[in-house]
Amino acid sequence: MRRRFRLRGWINDIPLRYKFLLVFLVGVLLPILVIHILLMDRMSGFIMEREQQNLDISMERARKDIYDFIEGGVAVSHALNTDKALYEMLDRTYTGPIDFYDTFDEKLRNRVASYIPVNRQILRIGIFTDNPTIVPGGNYYVIDDEVKNSEWYRLWRASEHPVTVASYQAAQTNDRTQTVPFLSVIEQMDYYDSYSRYNKVLRIDIDLGIIYEVIARERNYLDLYLINEQDEIIMSVAGYRKAGAEGYPKFEFTEDHLQQGAEIVSIGSARYVKGWRLIGIPQGARVANAMFEMRLYVGLLAIAVTLIASIFIYVLLRSYHYRVKRLSRHMHKVTNEKFDLIEIDEGRDEIGGVIRNFNRMTTRINSLINNVYKLEIQKKSLEMEQVRAELNFLQSQMNPHFLFNTLNAILVVCTKHQYTEVTDIIKSLSKLLRRLLQWKEDLVTLEEEMMFIEMYLKIEKFRFRDKFEYEFDIDEKTLGYKIPKMSIQPLVENACKHGIQTVKSMGLIRVTASVGDAMLRIVISDNGKGIEPEKLREMLVSMRSENAHGNSVGIRNVYRRLELYYNDQVRFDIRSSLNEGTHVSFDIPLQLLDNPDSNQGEL
Repeated sequence: MRRRFRLRGWINDIPLRYKFLLVFLVGVLLPILVIHILLMDRMSGFIMEREQQNLDISMERARKDIYDFIEGGVAVSHALNTDKALYEMLDRTYTGPIDFYDTFDEKLRNRVASYIPVNRQILRIGIFTDNPTIVPGGNYYVIDDEVKNSEWYRLWRASEHPVTVASYQAAQTNDRTQTVPFLSVIEQMDYYDSYSRYNKVLRIDIDLGIIYEVIARERNYLDLYLINEQDEIIMSVAGYRKAGAEGYPKFEFTEDHLQQGAEIVSIGSARYVKGWRLIGIPQGARVANAMFEMRLYVGLLAIAVTLIASIFIYVLLRSYHYRVKRLSRHMHKVTNEKFDLIEIDEGRDEIGGVIRNFNRMTTRINSLINNVYKLEIQKKSLEMEQVRAELNFLQSQMNPHFLFNTLNAILVVCTKHQYTEVTDIIKSLSKLLRRLLQWKEDLVTLEEEMMFIEMYLKIEKFRFRDKFEYEFDIDEKTLGYKIPKMSIQPLVENACKHGIQTVKSMGLIRVTASVGDAMLRIVISDNGKGIEPEKLREMLVSMRSENAHGNSVGIRNVYRRLELYYNDQVRFDIRSSLNEGTHVSFDIPLQLLDNPDSNQGEL
């Protein structure tokens, strides 16, 4: 029981904003994150399974198409091999070319070529015979030495099977100097023993372009390689493979292929394609793209759900948090004897009931205060106003003219006794006081400000004698610009009191004004004792804080006035080194200043 109350007390101690944050993190983000991870894992499995199915389908589709093309050629070869009339005409001895041409025109011309239009994978059909009375041409050829020395003929002779599927290189039909790859179905025509006077060989050339279309069609899924029984690459997604001096390139199956998930399938079970395989290497980019699209989709879904839930919770909790904060703020005002009503739409929930009760309470308290203490407060207010009026009257008795008359009297005496130095200082002091009383405008030209600074420095130099010197480096272009009055004097005063007064050597105060980079730059520097780094940091913090304190009040007043006048676009900087001096500067954008008067003279 004690532990339960301790937990409840700990929860009650959590600030309201952190409670809302915990509700959002634990109640919204954490479930979304868990669901996102589980969904990502599940979707990854589905994608891998789907891609594997696609690869299997692609592999089987390509294998079946290639096998059908070869099988179609074998079927045509079988049909021609069993054509008895074709045997009879090829085994006949012709009396001459005219006799052969008559037979060719009558029976042989379209007997072979008619199979090509209905079998688009067949490029050409050729029948080779050693019948010397046949005139070569069309689809009929004589077996001569050139044929016997050809690669396809040697491959057929070396084969032990009646039907041979061979891949080889041979000269083009229209250009004998160029060799191209061939894939042919080769079969000896010996079906009828009665027509065996002459040897007859049937060669059906398969269109490799059709096979390449199949391989290229699957390139989005697999990189396919058509391999013969000698592991030679007959065709791949890169195109036809030409045999070099050592034959077709060999396919080297490596460990990388296994890691990529390469698959090997046999083209078919028939003897003429025994050893022929189709190797497929999956496209890694496809799986990666599918995974990326899945992650993107799930990520966007999670972001959308998080955003919608966050907006809903924000709107819902903002109402609660806003009203509670307003109630807390007004209750704090009650402790300071400010009984303001909470003027909001309080709502009909529990918080709204508390706000309504608070408003009724403050209304009753205000009524009591007005009825019981109103007259006493008015009486005290009248007494205070009377005292304030008496003080103002006494203060007004000190007429500023009295001070000027006194200074003039002292000036007459000093002039009479030829106190030249004192006379100059009294004149400067008189002008300075008169200028302070006559300065009505908030903005003055830089020339007026510098005249005021010069009078001030003359008085300070009189006080400290030969303690310091001062210099002005004022660009004539800057004299007509208007700046807030007394913007430079507090900085010069700080240089005198805190920088120069505490050093034993000769001090130097330098005031410069220049125009550059579309900015008016004012710099006040001295060679005094400088400021310690820690104290400088405190000064910079105090300068930018709302509450002024310490010795940085003057600097803070200058900084705040410049900020208020020029919309926080002033660059104010203080740099100081111990025993080397202090450098205070501020830059004001020229576009925020009045246009300068080009006729201003030198200071």
